[in-house]
Amino acid sequence: MSDAPAAPSVPSATPGGIATCRQSIARNSKSFALASRLLPGHTADHAAIVYAWCRRADDAVDAVPAAAAPAAVRRLRQELADVYRGAATGVPELDAFAAVVRAHAIPREYPDELLAGMQMDCERARYASFDELLLYCHRVAGVVGLMMCHVLGVDDLAARRQAAHLGIAMQLTNICRDVLEDWQLGRLYLPGELLAACGAPDLGAQLGRPFPVAHTQAVAAAVARTLTLADGFYRSGNRGLAALPWRCAVAVGAASRVYRAIGRRVRRQQCDVTRGRAIVSQRGKLVQVALAAAQVLATAPARAVRRRPPVALASAAPVRFPADLLPFPS
Repeated sequence: MSDAPAAPSVPSATPGGIATCRQSIARNSKSFALASRLLPGHTADHAAIVYAWCRRADDAVDAVPAAAAPAAVRRLRQELADVYRGAATGVPELDAFAAVVRAHAIPREYPDELLAGMQMDCERARYASFDELLLYCHRVAGVVGLMMCHVLGVDDLAARRQAAHLGIAMQLTNICRDVLEDWQLGRLYLPGELLAACGAPDLGAQLGRPFPVAHTQAVAAAVARTLTLADGFYRSGNRGLAALPWRCAVAVGAASRVYRAIGRRVRRQQCDVTRGRAIVSQRGKLVQVALAAAQVLATAPARAVRRRPPVALASAAPVRFPADLLPFPS
């Protein structure tokens, strides 16, 4: 069973820039760090570089007071303009991202969308509907899957759609895991329409106060329904693994399985957000890696995937929300 050809090296991504990006992924996401180690050759470096840019954007907004966040987003937009203009920034991880953007023909629309998601966090602390929440999830996570399609050489429209669905599923899982932590930061991502249906219509109005334990059961019901929605996106996302070279499929499949395991942990806690943050142990993550590898190896006889060159991906139309991604997967 052969893998796809190795990704091209990126001359402008210096060893220092790559090392900085790898440190970012190791420090901020043990799940993605583990998954990235399964990727072949330079592909692992390129994936780490994309992740590090996304992380840089998120940290730039989270690290400043709320009043300064819009200015932080404006600075990020200027940095992104420099990246796509080909200007040297003098920031190793930014110059590495610029090199990956050029090497893999990543459309500017995708990182622009991610910054639009950061802008949403500046402008609102809660969401009225699932439509609003899914737009947010696509912007901060779905487009990450779409950028990774370019790194992995996937141009099939269905597979790219499924990659975005997987990102949305993971973000919904994050939201369900972090309800209490986000509440303490003055944010509530569970949609108001859902909370009202579950018996907590006034919850959003109580942001800024201690978490109202009287609403624990209603919030648990809302979390459970959001995890069920995430399950549909996971099912769609996992169908896209067939479009990936086998080592890439193992890496992405492992990340998907780890995040689904987080959702199962939340469920085992009866979706009670007051019972602490749901985590998956390192041993549990390794089990999910093994299961992902077994699943991919079982499909080996039917797996004949060819990496598409950047020129082919450059002509691929961007995947857009909601037209290309909804209705919800079943």
